[in-house]
Amino acid sequence: MPKSSPLPVDLALQGGGAHGAFTWGVLDRILEEDRLVIDGISGTSAGAMNAAVLVSAHARGGAAAAREALEQFWRRVSDAARISPFRRSPLDILLGRWTLDHSPFFIGMDLLARILSPYDLNPRGTNPLTAILEESVDFDRLRSSSIRLFVTATEVRTGQGRVFRNADITVATLLASACLPTLFQAVEIDGVAYWDGGYSGNPTITPLVRECDSRDTILVQINPVERPSTPRAAREILSRVNEISFNAPLLKELRMIALLRQVAQPGDCEGARWARMRIHRISSDNMAELGYSSKLNAEWPFLTMLRDAGREAATRFLTTHAADLGHRSTLDLDQLLDLR
Repeated sequence: MPKSSPLPVDLALQGGGAHGAFTWGVLDRILEEDRLVIDGISGTSAGAMNAAVLVSAHARGGAAAAREALEQFWRRVSDAARISPFRRSPLDILLGRWTLDHSPFFIGMDLLARILSPYDLNPRGTNPLTAILEESVDFDRLRSSSIRLFVTATEVRTGQGRVFRNADITVATLLASACLPTLFQAVEIDGVAYWDGGYSGNPTITPLVRECDSRDTILVQINPVERPSTPRAAREILSRVNEISFNAPLLKELRMIALLRQVAQPGDCEGARWARMRIHRISSDNMAELGYSSKLNAEWPFLTMLRDAGREAATRFLTTHAADLGHRSTLDLDQLLDLR
């Protein structure tokens, strides 16, 4: 493809706490590609924060500014975590494990969260990400950016997802999209309470199809869909429940896309829009080796390890599927969803 004709692509970014540093690496690699131009991004939780940082910085100085802003954002996250009690235990550090499963504070907070709510433990409702986002995202530039941004949060009262667009996105929107109800108080926007968007769309694909011009959507998946064996330890069970919960909305939406493709009729504009959509996925087996507790580990060596894994996965994808982009899907929905 000639450099004068870059291919527009959409990005769908999952949430996953500190595991979002993997997505940072994928974005860092994609932003190096002159043959690709980002048309729209749908993000949830950490995916929404990555997207907001990218979009606002890109509006200011293009791909180079976006790459620099993403690194600064994750450095701020890591710097703030230096005083966090969520730290690895000495044994985990000695054995080179990134998990917090044996961290006394994590274990204690995990047990307390089953008895006390964030309204008891954090009555002021403080969130360390507030200052980081205010410093990392230029919301005026974000609102005027040519890259369409869609951020999902879950309305507490109805359980339905709400998609916020560029003009409506604020610090509160991003905090709402990443609001785990066991850790943070619900975020209120215009009198409506919201929790993590992962419960309703992780991420939401529909607006990318209906409101963007690109026909190619690249899904960056950081929550493993499959596990080779049945978890038996309590921590492993909770980790797997978390993965299933946060993958379920995405898999349902992908199933809808697959079914719409099958029933699309000639002359059906809506069906044709879904039928021509090409879906691709960037993921890594490395993510399957990480449990839930490591999503709270913001040590810089861990974040840069995930970044490098993301860059490697993106490079592998671009090398393998360069000829497919713009022509056909690389994600087999029938195989993924086991449609019969």
